[in-house]
Amino acid sequence: MASTARTYLAFHHNAKLYRLQTVVSAILPFSALEEANRLLFKQGSDENHVVVTEGTIFHPQGGGQPSDVGEITHQSGATFNVSAVRMDAVRDGQVLHLGQFAPNTTGAAIFKTGDTVEQAIDIEKRLLYSRFHTAGHVLGAAVRHLLENEIEGFDELKASHFPDSASCEFKGLIEGKWKEPIQKKLDEYIAAKLPVEVEWWDEEDFRKRGLERLIPDRSLVPPGEKFRVVNIVGAEVYPCGGTHVDTSDLCGDTKVKKISRSKGTSRVSYTLS
Repeated sequence: MASTARTYLAFHHNAKLYRLQTVVSAILPFSALEEANRLLFKQGSDENHVVVTEGTIFHPQGGGQPSDVGEITHQSGATFNVSAVRMDAVRDGQVLHLGQFAPNTTGAAIFKTGDTVEQAIDIEKRLLYSRFHTAGHVLGAAVRHLLENEIEGFDELKASHFPDSASCEFKGLIEGKWKEPIQKKLDEYIAAKLPVEVEWWDEEDFRKRGLERLIPDRSLVPPGEKFRVVNIVGAEVYPCGGTHVDTSDLCGDTKVKKISRSKGTSRVSYTLS
């Protein structure tokens, strides 16, 4: 692949940007991808191509959040239907858009490197994924608030914000008796309409707030750049590259489904309605 520049992540700065004009950096058949990148796309086939653009509004799958889907179009009429998006496993900071070119009888069937194109994401799915992602953080804040000093060695581990398997995992065993108190605290945070603010911090910003435990690995951002954090004002701060709703109430009715425990960890699953 010729392009080696990092992709500008427009959604990091404006999650409500649903259309974007950008320039094609590279196009190649799925079969031409390196093995490490082919393995990123379980649904990839020889019928697919991968498109790289200078900037993107498509959120790549990661951080527990599914990737956006949508389309990339050219004024000639060429349309590329994006079915999955991932961060390049070989080139640092590039975003790979997987999909297929739609049949076109009125003009060029595909576009080429250097073309100016327009990206458009599926807005309904973006909003759904944003609601689930924010709700997962609010749930994590509720659990931490209640249990950080109650469970030895407590910590937040990872989360899935996929609508059909949404859950947060914690170090330590959370007994079933905590389900109702967690739900109550979660309801409080949702009803409070807490602002969800995207901020950019360096290591010192974490330290002066007493949040050294949250300082991410420096290798995760380019040299000289700050870390992106999501501040749920009045609840918790999370280093996070995902998309979110503006206030906690926009998550909607968030319910704790169950608490499961295994090998010293606990999973709290949740759903939205």
